[in-house]
Amino acid sequence: SDLHTSNWDFFVAIGVRTFLNETIHFVGKKELFTPLTSWFFKGLGGMPLNRKKNENVVEAITRMYGEEAVFRMAIAPEGTRKKVDEWKTGFYYISKIAGVPIISVTLNFKDRSTRVSKPYYPTNNMEEDFKKLKLFFRGVKGKVEQFS
Repeated sequence: SDLHTSNWDFFVAIGVRTFLNETIHFVGKKELFTPLTSWFFKGLGGMPLNRKKNENVVEAITRMYGEEAVFRMAIAPEGTRKKVDEWKTGFYYISKIAGVPIISVTLNFKDRSTRVSKPYYPTNNMEEDFKKLKLFFRGVKGKVEQFS
C-alpha cells in the first residue's frame, strides 16, 4: 500500500477536515501531549493515548467513542508511513466494537484530489470487507512513492 507515506498527509488531512467543516479526531502517544504542546495537539483534535497501561489500543480508542458527544477519528489503515503489504486491523475492530462506520478518505497526490466514501459498516467477514474497502483506494498515490 502506498497511501500513508509522508508526514504531509497529516497537514493535508487537517486542511481537508477544515474544508469539510467536520470535527475529526486523531490519537497520539501520551508523550506528545506535554505542557508545551498539549494545547496545539488538542486544538487540532488530538487525543492522548496512554500505551503503557495494560489496556490495548483498540479498547482504549473504543472507550473514547463512549466518552465524547461527537467523536470521529482519522486512522491510517497501514499504521505507519513505511511500505506495508497488509493493512493493520485495529481500525476494523474499533469500528465493529464501537458500532461506528468506516468512512474512507483519499489524499491522492497524483492528481491532487480527495474523495470521501459512503459509510461502511463491517460485516463478520473481514477478508471480504477489506477487499471492498481497498477498492476505494485503487489508483490513489501517496506523496512519497513506495516501492517493494
